[in-house]
Amino acid sequence: MESNGFQNFVELRRAFGSVDYVSPHAVFNISGNKYRLIGVVNYGLQTVAIKHVLTHAEYDRGAWRK
Repeated sequence: MESNGFQNFVELRRAFGSVDYVSPHAVFNISGNKYRLIGVVNYGLQTVAIKHVLTHAEYDRGAWRK
């Protein structure tokens, strides 16, 4: 992320069209939509704290939100 310098979710979405925002998480579709990477983006520090990497089915069950 450092090389791209995203300042907000709109800029992140321009670079990663499949990313969604589920407050406060950024949810990335990865590996041909088989998996979800769920993280919290700190735009000021240009970091992502990865919270979960789930299959699509695990993501759909929603337990990660608790």
